[in-house]
Amino acid sequence: MKISSFFRLLPLSAVLMTACTITQPPTGTGSANTPQWQAREQQLQKLEHYQTRGSFAYLADKKKVYARFFWQQYSPDNYKLLLLNPLGTTELELFVKPNMIQLTDNEGKKYFSDDPDTLIHQLTDMDIPLDNLKNWIIGLPGNAKNFQLDANYLLKSVSDRKNGDVWQVNYQGYDTSTIPALPNRLELTQGKNRIKLKMDNWTTQ
Repeated sequence: MKISSFFRLLPLSAVLMTACTITQPPTGTGSANTPQWQAREQQLQKLEHYQTRGSFAYLADKKKVYARFFWQQYSPDNYKLLLLNPLGTTELELFVKPNMIQLTDNEGKKYFSDDPDTLIHQLTDMDIPLDNLKNWIIGLPGNAKNFQLDANYLLKSVSDRKNGDVWQVNYQGYDTSTIPALPNRLELTQGKNRIKLKMDNWTTQ
């Protein structure tokens, strides 16, 4: 049973955002072999407890999804993802812990798996690279070796191949009110599929 029917009903108003501090990517590039990037990378790797909320869009040939999302990271391998309808009702709730992945749909039915990417695809027809996204969402390339920095040594783009699919991540803005600066707009593409994330705010510990 798929839980994707609600997604077709979400209007574009679901992706409206509150104002936040946006820094456009500057021109030029920075090298990953510099103390500036290495210091920022270490700072982000130590950022284990954080949360963010905002708008989510999944755009494909035969599927368009608009929702609100909430991401809460408890530890490197322990996080929660919520997708909400415009009324604020939970439509999908995903808990990821070591050796335990649980997804609850909008009818309260629970599903278990050891692969969150596959589970979400089977139930919603969406391809979301969650294992990499937990790094990309805070501005880290994760295991990807092919990435670029902007002139401020912030991640500008990432290209990563997984299971034959190439994911391209482009960073379109950062929130400089946080320490360290964290992304507030990014777009992921894989073939004809696009995922757009806009973060309203960040809370870090």
